[in-house]
Amino acid sequence: MTDMTKKVKKTAPKAKGAGKKACKIQGCKRSYRAKGFCFFHYSKWRRGEIEAVPRRWKGCSKEECKKKVHEHGLCQVHFDAWKKSRKGAKQEAAEAPAA
Repeated sequence: MTDMTKKVKKTAPKAKGAGKKACKIQGCKRSYRAKGFCFFHYSKWRRGEIEAVPRRWKGCSKEECKKKVHEHGLCQVHFDAWKKSRKGAKQEAAEAPAA
């Protein structure tokens, strides 16, 4: 076997709780695996594809942005843009009285 060859799992991970607990998604009959989800829904939850349940992290406060919060309720991209706009406003305010 070379370094490039990977083993592929052919079966789903074993259920916890001896398979007695079911997934918390309504209508799913797969057994519980993690965080109350079956292996299939747990993967979707980690990717942020399940909207009905709480996210893994707090999301950016900008509309339509689902990225993780970095600072002040904003993701890294929106925080950097906000910070840049504040620096520009401060420079304009500093130049205005001198003129």
